[in-house]
Amino acid sequence: MKEYEVIWEIFNKCPRNQMRDVLVEEVEIEDPETYVKEKFKGEEVSFEKTVLEDGTIIFDILTSQIKQRCSFTEI
Repeated sequence: MKEYEVIWEIFNKCPRNQMRDVLVEEVEIEDPETYVKEKFKGEEVSFEKTVLEDGTIIFDILTSQIKQRCSFTEI
């Protein structure tokens, strides 16, 4: 198992409010992709996975027409 800092961003759909909800947590998991699939289990969801040069794993997620992003940085 690896330990990650997870930053979960929920983008606001309101055109006059560009703020977003940002949640930060530390998790010990085997696989970030499995974590994302479990987090949104039972919902219509699509996501794109990107791995940055520094090893950060980013999932751009669309569920119920709401854009979200989960970034995983190994601790």
